[in-house]
Formats: sequence, structure tokens, C-alpha cells
Amino acid sequence: MSNKSIRRKHTAEFKAKVALEAISERSTLSELSKRYDIHPNQIVQWKKSLTDNTVRLFQESPPSKGKDDRDSLIESLYREVGSLTMDINFLKKKLNL
Repeated sequence: MSNKSIRRKHTAEFKAKVALEAISERSTLSELSKRYDIHPNQIVQWKKSLTDNTVRLFQESPPSKGKDDRDSLIESLYREVGSLTMDINFLKKKLNL
């Protein structure tokens, strides 16, 4: 059984690297195929996938804010509620309610 018959799994980073090199056209598909030991059709497929999905990168909304941003927002809102509660209590005392 040869190594070529075993199905290999490549990381997304590796696929992106090869596809970007194919797009740059500094090397031929044959050269890339030999360098990375990948069939040229696979490189063409990754290149097509990259070019087809690049538009989506700019169409999608920006990534959601992280947990730190959410926590700081909650903290500032609690401070605001506390401040408003103190103002209400102060005004109630002044108006004798």
C-alpha cells in the first residue's frame, strides 16, 4: 500500500497558503503540485474556493464583540442605573414623597 492511497487531511491554513500561492501565479500548478505533493486539480479546487468565498468576507457583518466588551457594557449600564436610582431617591426626599 503506497502513501498516495492514504487520504490526507490538510489544515485550513495550509489550504489557504497553497491557494494564495496559486493565485499569485509566481509558480506554475506543476511546481506547486511537486512542492506540496498535492494533485494540481486539488490546488485548482482550493484556488476556486478561495476566489468564490472572498466576496463573502467583505459582505458579512463584522465579528461580534468579545466577552470583555460585553462585560464592560454591562458594568457601565449598572453604574448608570445606580446613578439614576440615587437621583430618583434624592428627588423623592426633596419633594417629600
